[in-house]
Amino acid sequence: MEVWAPDYIDLVVPGFIEFKYEEDHLMGAFQFGTVSGWLDCRLRDVNGVTCIEWSWQGQSDTDPGCGRGWASLVDEELVGRIFIHCSDDSAFKATKRSRPAERPTRPVRRSERAPAQRYN
Repeated sequence: MEVWAPDYIDLVVPGFIEFKYEEDHLMGAFQFGTVSGWLDCRLRDVNGVTCIEWSWQGQSDTDPGCGRGWASLVDEELVGRIFIHCSDDSAFKATKRSRPAERPTRPVRRSERAPAQRYN
């Protein structure tokens, strides 16, 4: 990211953005530093390139936050820009990684797990 230092991006958890379908809606989540949120996404074709655009709602530091963003795949990297409403915005690049294991509150059968697309 061009605005935030690498150690800030991974301050709370390793910075990430992920996308998944929930029923018929493309949704997602992200966190970098103390900024986190849920994504409401749409796919678009821009000059023959498929892009993902989103609005987000969550928190920025300890305050409620919202904004928007967009990204596309370029040579196996997710390249885009994220905006915090009435605040900063930054370009970013992320590479696809496996989602870290979460500690389930109950045993989860392998058939119940739905992998999410995650980029760090």
